[in-house]
Amino acid sequence: MADLYEATYTDPASLARQAGQLGPSTLPDVSGATPAAGTAQATAATASGAAARSTTARTHTPAPAPDTRHQGALPTRAARVRYFAILAGMSVFALAACFALLAWDNPMPVGSEGFWLIANLRATNIAVIVIVAFCQAMATVAFQTVTHNRIITPSIMGFESLYTLIHTSMVFFFGTVGIVAAGSTSMFLTTVGIMVVFAAFLYGWLLSGRYANMQIMLLIGIILGAGLGSLSTFMQRLMTPGEFDLLTARLIGSISNAEASHLWIAAPIVAVAGGALWLLAPKLNVLALGHDAAVNLGLNQRAYNIIVLLLVSVLMAISTALIGPMTFFGFLIAMLAYQLADTHDHRYVFPLAWLTGIAVLAGAYFALKHLFYAEGAVGIIIEVVGGSFFLLYILRKGRL
Repeated sequence: MADLYEATYTDPASLARQAGQLGPSTLPDVSGATPAAGTAQATAATASGAAARSTTARTHTPAPAPDTRHQGALPTRAARVRYFAILAGMSVFALAACFALLAWDNPMPVGSEGFWLIANLRATNIAVIVIVAFCQAMATVAFQTVTHNRIITPSIMGFESLYTLIHTSMVFFFGTVGIVAAGSTSMFLTTVGIMVVFAAFLYGWLLSGRYANMQIMLLIGIILGAGLGSLSTFMQRLMTPGEFDLLTARLIGSISNAEASHLWIAAPIVAVAGGALWLLAPKLNVLALGHDAAVNLGLNQRAYNIIVLLLVSVLMAISTALIGPMTFFGFLIAMLAYQLADTHDHRYVFPLAWLTGIAVLAGAYFALKHLFYAEGAVGIIIEVVGGSFFLLYILRKGRL
């Protein structure tokens, strides 16, 4: 019995079976073998099983799935491809619309010296479109961010009503001579200066102090705009029909209202204000999170709100002084940019909004000028289309 117990205890196959290293089918038959022979067979079987398991593990272990997401505004490769494809497509459309304005009805062959001489005469309209689209896009997106509301535009702060009052006063007090004076460079600078001072006073008064409130500022801006508009309407009712007709042409947003001499003044101012907003894009991303989140992240929300609104007022003043009021244009291109970009990051929304604005404004101007022969009514068609999209957004808010 002692010999049998010792053989069973020292049997390597039994030890391997107990340790789970060998399956039942791989165990050698050691019933008639000596202990030394059993040990050799068990060792060989163990090595063979280990090699088989190692080969199986190498063959069937799946490779780790690549991490296709990362932190950022465009977290996936598909989102990045989609954004840059839309950006490229919008760039092509904007360039095509601008080139069509230069080449359509141009009697000279494309690329010839005569062609470019005629195109240079039309280049002013292209420059106006680019500047106005930039102003409206940057100003509207930034304004909607600091007010936390995507259904309003900077126009509600009374810029356009103030523009209307200034030009109405010129015609009311000076007659038709006031229309001529309204197109001068000094009047352009005066109009821009009055708008910026008005906005600075409004923002400094309503956004500073102990009881600063953004909603109150917006409400007062709407009330002041309505009051200035009523005053303009009263003066217009006292004008002669001829003066009123001349004034109406200035009060409708039109590319033809811009003067080429004003572009050299407007372009550097717009570049500085727009560049400042671009540099503030990371701060705008934080402001979009709301008051509590911005303060907890260490941002002086009140100071940055005032800075952003002042830059917005500069851009809106330039745009309005160049071509006149266009209330829903900014809302239209900002809404389309947000829907197309599908991201919160202003570094991606700003360029797409700018290109969208160029495409929309150049396309509308081309259609009205060459198809309907009503180039002065570009502001009207923009207002109709923009107002329709505004109503659609309001009715379907939360699903767009």
